[in-house]
Amino acid sequence: MSVPPESVIPPPPSEPVAGTPSAEERQWAMFAHLSALLGALLTGVWGGGWGCFIGPLVIWLVKKDTMPFVNDQGKEALNFNITVAIAFLVLMILTVMTFFVGAVLTVPLMLVIGVTALVFIIIAAMKANEGIAYRYPFALRLVK
Repeated sequence: MSVPPESVIPPPPSEPVAGTPSAEERQWAMFAHLSALLGALLTGVWGGGWGCFIGPLVIWLVKKDTMPFVNDQGKEALNFNITVAIAFLVLMILTVMTFFVGAVLTVPLMLVIGVTALVFIIIAAMKANEGIAYRYPFALRLVK
């Protein structure tokens, strides 16, 4: 005796398929990427936006043990934003060491790095929200 197809009950849509991140994991991973923008805004443009890594660090530390996708994407966001912070720090040191004459070169570089980071962070947040693990093209892998 066969069971008619209409009597088979599909699993509820809220249950994730094995291997795919849940909606909550995707959302926290997206927050891990976007929190870098908040950290940069809070530390200010004139402060170099050095706080861009604080948000990803906090989210990664809180969620790394309970959500594997957030662990992966939090580390990725943290590594990228540490790289950006290091680049800004080096450019600021060069500016000061040249008695601000080097600002002719370093300020445009900071602008290019800032806009590029903004674009990559938005792309990463969108991919994380889709459940796709994003890898930044320019990031030092400091946190493993």
